[in-house]
Amino acid sequence: MNFELKPLNLVALANEKADLLILLVAQDFKAGKDELSVLVAQTLKQGDFAAKPGTVLSLYRPVQFNATKVVLAGIGEGRARQVRSALAACASALKATSLKKLVVAFAAPAQEDAVRAVPLAVADASYVYTHTKSKPEPRTLQKVLVAATNASEVKASFDTGAATVSGVEFAKEWANRPANYATPTLLGQAAQSLAKFAKISCEILGPKEVAKLGMGSFMAVAQGSDEPLRFIVLQYSGAPKAQAPVVLVGKGITFDSGGISIKPAAEMDEMKFDMSGAASVLGTFRTLAELKPAINVVGLIPACENLLNGKAVKPGDVVTSMSGQTIEILNTDAEGRLVLCDALTFAERFKPAAVVDIATLTGACMVALGGVRSGLFANKPELGDALFHAGEVSGDLCWRLPLDDDYAEGLKTNFADVANVAGRAGGAITAAKFLQRFADKYSWAHLDIAGTAWKSGGAKGATGRPVPLLVEFLLSRVAGK
Repeated sequence: MNFELKPLNLVALANEKADLLILLVAQDFKAGKDELSVLVAQTLKQGDFAAKPGTVLSLYRPVQFNATKVVLAGIGEGRARQVRSALAACASALKATSLKKLVVAFAAPAQEDAVRAVPLAVADASYVYTHTKSKPEPRTLQKVLVAATNASEVKASFDTGAATVSGVEFAKEWANRPANYATPTLLGQAAQSLAKFAKISCEILGPKEVAKLGMGSFMAVAQGSDEPLRFIVLQYSGAPKAQAPVVLVGKGITFDSGGISIKPAAEMDEMKFDMSGAASVLGTFRTLAELKPAINVVGLIPACENLLNGKAVKPGDVVTSMSGQTIEILNTDAEGRLVLCDALTFAERFKPAAVVDIATLTGACMVALGGVRSGLFANKPELGDALFHAGEVSGDLCWRLPLDDDYAEGLKTNFADVANVAGRAGGAITAAKFLQRFADKYSWAHLDIAGTAWKSGGAKGATGRPVPLLVEFLLSRVAGK
């Protein structure tokens, strides 16, 4: 899709040709004398429409306007969350096969966060997965014009939102693909495709290179599958080499059966989403290619399947990680932390300014926070604060959870330096405490996206989170916020 921002008022909007015009109306709407204002005022007065978020009124071929269809959508106070709700209510219209040009207009001067939300909300509501369908019906929407009278004031926010769409949809595409269409090898090819953009390079390490590095923990997870592992190294060089990079580490389990500690059959198909952390790193790099910020970023993705065969790692096995620490694997379904810990050790070589790992790590985090906020852990308060703030600004929310040392007591074992699981209580925290052991040489944060990376049921599919959060976090470091 092509997104464009224009400073159009309501008079000009009436003359704008489009298949669909969505007019976002706030509760403090003040009518002028133009035809569009009069129409809105009449619907409000007669009670046919209200400016409450999620309230819509559709008009077909109104004679006063050049748009084929006009939808009035309430946005309450005009905040980003309310704009997202309004556009979600228009989802059926945004997926119409006749829709090629869309105009989304604010009936009054727009707030920055609201303008930023429009491209992402339109893209989300109109998204269609097609890759493995024999008769695909792709999105027909080609052009989206966003209109705001104060366009010049909100352009930077709009540009960020429009560029983030590319990253979110790249992440969605790869997370949504079935595991046989998103193997570690194919995920590596997806990463290599990003190297066609300026400032991005990609290196793919295979089993021999990973063995030479001593990544025994990562290799243990991969040994139960016939698909060869891949360790993906992406680099975005937007600043001088002397500037320390931010390292993003994405969990890339392209399918997770649980291994010997096998998962229940119900909903196991959703374990194709277990590489959503990796997908979010790929998506963030896709957005960096659009925005070209002055920052250095490294992306690390340990990618493999967690399956079970005669060579699969067994409960009670002890492996040696790249850091030299030995790990007793009590549960083979706690595999994400086993691939991440070696990637976190590998990250040391970049002398990073900060490291953020992103993983669909624990069902416990889903129980704690549901599908609204991702879990956030950080070993430095300033890093945790920056990520939390980035979530608030972008609307890609997270919530800080503790890292008290007492939570690590359950990881003690008689047979290795550390066990890979503790008891059920505080499972998201004990998983984070395991990772923290391998991230003590730099500023580190962990995002547990088990509850936010995808939706189940009738709306089943990847969300593309936390790409918006990560993009805002990186941009805030450029701006020095």
